[in-house]
Amino acid sequence: MNVEEIKNKLTELAFERTTPFCYMCYQLCPNGRCEDCGSDDLMRHLDGVGVEYGTEWIVESILEEELEAIDLDDSFEQMIEDCYGTEVQIGFIKSDVSTAIKNLDPIAWDVAKGEYLDSLIEDVSIVEAGNGYYWKHELEAFLS
Repeated sequence: MNVEEIKNKLTELAFERTTPFCYMCYQLCPNGRCEDCGSDDLMRHLDGVGVEYGTEWIVESILEEELEAIDLDDSFEQMIEDCYGTEVQIGFIKSDVSTAIKNLDPIAWDVAKGEYLDSLIEDVSIVEAGNGYYWKHELEAFLS
């Protein structure tokens, strides 16, 4: 599944899990048109969350509830540990590699973390959805 297909399936899921809602009459409109005022300019209603136009907020809510967003800091630290080992010694001080780099050159750390994120996006290992990044394989499994 490519990124576009994942985003389309998330939008479909948002429509499946919500009901059209007329804000003017403040009622659910399951047939897609308000029976009282005749409007078809309807919001989406998600039980327990609220009503709003669009689907992005629904996707965010569903993903927050059902999947765990990637902790980019943890993921990056794990990658650094895998590449450079767990411990470094500078003179007589021993420290884990990630902490040493963060403390010695926080700007380089942030730049490298940004490049790591970019590489994951470029490789389509992760997908930006809702308010976070999710592993592509987890999204595919969730949407299957």
